[in-house]
Amino acid sequence: MPWISYRADDACLLHAAVTGAGPTVVLLHAGGPDHTSMLPLADRLADRHRVVLPDLRGYGRSVCTDPARYTWARYTADVIRLLDHLGVERAVLGGAGLGSTITLRTAAAHPDRVRAAVLIGVEDIEEDDAAREAEVRFLDAFAARVATGGLEAAWAPILGRLPPMVGAMVRDALPRCDPASIAAAAAIGRDRAFRSVADLAAVTAPALVFPGADP
Repeated sequence: MPWISYRADDACLLHAAVTGAGPTVVLLHAGGPDHTSMLPLADRLADRHRVVLPDLRGYGRSVCTDPARYTWARYTADVIRLLDHLGVERAVLGGAGLGSTITLRTAAAHPDRVRAAVLIGVEDIEEDDAAREAEVRFLDAFAARVATGGLEAAWAPILGRLPPMVGAMVRDALPRCDPASIAAAAAIGRDRAFRSVADLAAVTAPALVFPGADP
């Protein structure tokens, strides 16, 4: 599968795999796995679409070791820079977990660039202060385990709580990930993606939502 490389606004070198031909669909993976977790979906689309699978900043080939460079605004800017690099005015964005939040942020900030959105396992939009503080503690502890014991040790207490398929995706990606970048990426927990659900009113693109679990 061919790869492309492009520079983010802050000069981080980012990478994406590309397959198929036709209207562009960009698939944004969840936190933990890399672009390969989206390959089964890409395989079903590539006969009629150009499917672009970036390694999001901090994951896979897209090394970025500075925690200060992990904000939702930067992740959104990375998507726009990718579209510009491809020469694509508008694309369908599909995301899982972390990727779904980036999809929503991009659709809200740049409605002229997003033809439609597909959201798989959407993360919490509106959290109270206690929930956000708990998330920050969780991610800080994860980053500390990466620094002291490596990626496998950091993920060990988490993998058993994940659905088996998701856990397998994370395990598969570990050898391709840079530990310092994964630790740095945990800093995203300190940034608020949305102030409230009301912010989603800025999303005007058609959206297809797959919940992460049955109600």
